[in-house]
Amino acid sequence: MIYPVILAGGVGSRLWPLSRSQFPKQCIDIQGNGKTMLQETFERCLGLPSAAPATIVCNQDHRFLVAEQCKNYGNALGDILLEPQGKNTAAAIACAAWNIYKKDPSGVLLVLPSDHVISDKKIFESKVEIANARAELGLMVTFGIEPTYPETGYGYIKSEGADQSSKIIKFVEKPELNLAKEYVSNGDYLWNSGMFMFRADALLEEFKQYSPELLQLTERAVSESKVDLDFIRLEVDAFSSMESISIDYTVMEKTDNAEVVRMPNIWNDVGSWSAMHDIHEADSDGNIFKGDVIAKQTKNSFVMASNRLVSTLGIEDLIIIDTEDALLVANKNNAQDVKKIVDELVSRGRDEVNVHAEVFRPWGKYQTIDIGGRYQVKRISVSPQQRLSTQMHHHRAEHW
Repeated sequence: MIYPVILAGGVGSRLWPLSRSQFPKQCIDIQGNGKTMLQETFERCLGLPSAAPATIVCNQDHRFLVAEQCKNYGNALGDILLEPQGKNTAAAIACAAWNIYKKDPSGVLLVLPSDHVISDKKIFESKVEIANARAELGLMVTFGIEPTYPETGYGYIKSEGADQSSKIIKFVEKPELNLAKEYVSNGDYLWNSGMFMFRADALLEEFKQYSPELLQLTERAVSESKVDLDFIRLEVDAFSSMESISIDYTVMEKTDNAEVVRMPNIWNDVGSWSAMHDIHEADSDGNIFKGDVIAKQTKNSFVMASNRLVSTLGIEDLIIIDTEDALLVANKNNAQDVKKIVDELVSRGRDEVNVHAEVFRPWGKYQTIDIGGRYQVKRISVSPQQRLSTQMHHHRAEHW
């Protein structure tokens, strides 16, 4: 049986100011179709044959946001594992593997990051079927995307051949442009998608060989976990003691049992604002506009207006993202460097890196309308059949 595992613990700092640490990109309607990337990922699992309810691994700070977005999927939603802190993909996947191993040792994990866009569900399902057959044999399988241009923001996988599934020769870090051009023309190199399939017992054996300490800590984190409402809280001390490392470094680059399944370019990890051009249709001038935008003499730009009119004149190759509390203006060629702004915000202790003006709670949400030295005005929205918590404040007055 296939056990989908959705990794929803990322932040997506390169999509700031739309993505924040408390409202990450996977929880945002990036495509403008009324569904978040997390919901889109969940729905890709619904059409898979013999698929068990999906397990979600997310940061404990996002638990109510994730639960709210997945509440309508009923029995298709399985366990929600809560990470006390971000520890990269090895810890998240190993904890999910232990959790599934207890139910079905030979169950096959289908690991899917929640912040990817897949444009053709049928092709995706056919590739999963191929990968599942290989994973059932005990192989560590990943999905490689056939590159269409020399992307320097992705890692690459060199495969042994052009078969549907082939042995992995090596993993390559994000290359310089000239090297990326060589990889694309070579034909044996694929983009590293970060999606995997492996049997739970086979994966845990690989961890036993290559990272026994992480294996022990993840087993403890799962065995000593606590059920809290609809969530499973992984044990804090064990999880916090783990090394922050990817599944690629821990297992995939070391094992002799790794294979890659080739997938056409129906995939986008939406890792930066420049990637938006790949998932939206541009106009005749190469522009993509979202929201209330008036543009004149504007070319090859991405402009998003969230709450007010944004107008442009005589610009080219720019990214303009306007939210209620922050504005980003950047050259498209520097899209990968938005994280530098986020790092600066962190160093200054700025709230704009963490939360939007709109904040979600178990009972609904609130939006900050105005804030000053000794006051804050909010618009509160309570979801149907929910109620606010009762509380008393000794140092402030509240008017409703």
